[in-house]
Amino acid sequence: MKIVCATNMPYALEAFCTLGDAVVLEGRHIKPADVKEAGILALRSTTVVNRALLEGSHVRFVGTATIGTDHFDIPYLEQAGIRWCFAPGCNANSVSEYLTAALLVLGGRHQFSLAGKTIGVVGVGNVGSRVVKKAEALGMRVLKNDPPLQRATGDKSFVSLAQIQAEADIVTFHVPLTKTGDDATFHMADDTFFKGLRRPIIFIDAARGPVVDSPALLRALDAGIVRHTVLDTWEGEPRFNRTLLERVDLGTPHIAGHSFEGKVAGTMMVYEEACRFLGVNPSFSPEGLLPPALVPELTVRAAGRPDEDVLREVVKPVYGVEVDDARMRTIDSEPARQAAEFDRQRKDYPVRREFRYTRVKAAGAGVSLLAKLEGLGFQVKG
Repeated sequence: MKIVCATNMPYALEAFCTLGDAVVLEGRHIKPADVKEAGILALRSTTVVNRALLEGSHVRFVGTATIGTDHFDIPYLEQAGIRWCFAPGCNANSVSEYLTAALLVLGGRHQFSLAGKTIGVVGVGNVGSRVVKKAEALGMRVLKNDPPLQRATGDKSFVSLAQIQAEADIVTFHVPLTKTGDDATFHMADDTFFKGLRRPIIFIDAARGPVVDSPALLRALDAGIVRHTVLDTWEGEPRFNRTLLERVDLGTPHIAGHSFEGKVAGTMMVYEEACRFLGVNPSFSPEGLLPPALVPELTVRAAGRPDEDVLREVVKPVYGVEVDDARMRTIDSEPARQAAEFDRQRKDYPVRREFRYTRVKAAGAGVSLLAKLEGLGFQVKG
């Protein structure tokens, strides 16, 4: 059986070759001829999976190693009897660490403390729930908004979007992209949303680009309604609004979830689901293949220093989000080259390990700092 895997899926070839004749192709350029004889596709979000791609093929199973499914035509897949799966939560911790790194950079750059700030988290699923935990570890007050989850659980801790607009200092979006229904998220952050804010905010989108109306965000920046911005996802990507990139504090090419662990987890979730579909036991494991931690241990001086200064010193060598921002700003403005370079930065993204693989020895640290380090996921060495 032929199996087509997309690039940027660590260990995909090693895993799927246990099930058949696996090949790896550039995801955005996979064509009907590439999949015509395939039985299984293992992809990421750059491949649009619909009738145009699959009609007349032998494909019976399609999996995406991502948390989103907006690139799948699910009604078509189900009507055609093609089994599909996705990888919910695979990169959730990675995105929450991206948020942590970005907020610490903004705090240092603009001389404010995160502790005591109010953050509104819009979308509290796998990603948003981890963002909540990181924000709480940093000493922030968290407002959670997720109408579908609130209806499903009856949880009274959720608040309205209007309350977030009234009270939040920071608003971060972690919703799927949906275009229909009462909870549609397409252009959720539009002129109406921004005009409803009661104070200047820090605005973050690491969900899907079309959740934000880009011209509306530019107008909000012009009006001072939005004071600082972090964008990882962009309308129209791999092309993006160059003017918007020039206005944001931190801009990155859709890599918030690209920790090595997050990508490996996505690969394995699709592989294991494909095994279930075929009725076979998984025979591949990445155990023992993961590269060594890039920063296995850090020693910092903590005595007499503000907690967040120490946290910035710890986080930066483990994940320096400013490096990703600087790299994105080198992308050419010419549309065709812009798209190719955006994709290349995602494909060739350097290995980034998660906080849990770094041991921190903070000399003279108090109880508060130690709790924050542990809450962010670091190993704390006595």
